Amino acid sequence: MSKFESSIKTIPYPQENVYRNISDLSNLERIRDRVPSDKIQEFSFDTDTVSVSVPPVGQITMRIVEREEPKCVKFESENSPMPFNLWIQVLPIDEQTSKMKVTMQADIPMMLKAMVASPLQDGVEKVADALAQIPYE
Repeated sequence: MSKFESSIKTIPYPQENVYRNISDLSNLERIRDRVPSDKIQEFSFDTDTVSVSVPPVGQITMRIVEREEPKCVKFESENSPMPFNLWIQVLPIDEQTSKMKVTMQADIPMMLKAMVASPLQDGVEKVADALAQIPYE
């Protein structure tokens, strides 16, 4: 398994607000208009799953498999060309500010690792950047 970690992002909202929003994927409705349609298509979700089509990779579905209130939400791929797990950790800095890190573990075949490692690291960082910009009110 290969591991990819984002840098730590500071979020100007309390840990409980951030956790409440990321642990219920139906909250993605609020940011649907921010999803870049040129990079992500067929964006759908419910409380526990999110599904996107990412050219040239194809359809990817992730399901929440564990919620550790108020600090972590873990996802597992259900429909992906490469099996992976992703988790989002949220910890308090103070009562009004928290920090977040996104981690991904992927089962990458050795012959593909050199080709996909950099794009996966970049993708994890972009997910963390996007999550850090959401208003968690």
